[in-house]
Amino acid sequence: MSSSEIDNLIEIMAKLPGLGPRSARRAVLHLIRKRGLLLAPLADAMQEVAVSARECLNCGNVGTSEICDICASEKRATGELCVVEDVSDLWAMERAGVFKGRYHVLGGTLSALEGVGPEDLSIPRLLDRITSEGITEVILALNATVDGQTTAHYIADQLDGQLRLTSLAQGVPVGGELDYLDEGTISAALNARKTL
Repeated sequence: MSSSEIDNLIEIMAKLPGLGPRSARRAVLHLIRKRGLLLAPLADAMQEVAVSARECLNCGNVGTSEICDICASEKRATGELCVVEDVSDLWAMERAGVFKGRYHVLGGTLSALEGVGPEDLSIPRLLDRITSEGITEVILALNATVDGQTTAHYIADQLDGQLRLTSLAQGVPVGGELDYLDEGTISAALNARKTL
């Protein structure tokens, strides 16, 4: 029988994506067995991240400074802005290593069922950035879901005729999410983007 502290750790771990109660128990047991090698360094790293992690004031990425490295890099000021639903999608695009512009994280998608409207997302900030940063192309890299496509059409309506507007093309399956795609698929989809 576990102590209350261990039970509490298992309960917290079970709330993580991809881990249920059984997987969390196995992970916690492994961490305890390797406490010097894994548990203590993990606890220290988690404490550091809890104190230092913040959302980029410009794009919504997660990092340790108010402006993330991508937004701060002059090399990334290409005039291209890739709009993604979530930070995990931004990280998936970065893993592919093919996009050299900047990003904008919406923080979700429009959803009438869940009551998420444009004011609940960072769409107003997106529109401001397009003007202030001299953006010449917006790439809508939203998930190929009903809500993702609804959001893409809403943004396209807001930007109608202002600049080049493209979306990811082949490689992204209907109903697929960027975070679950491999780098080759993301690369092919970005390179074959099409005008909306």
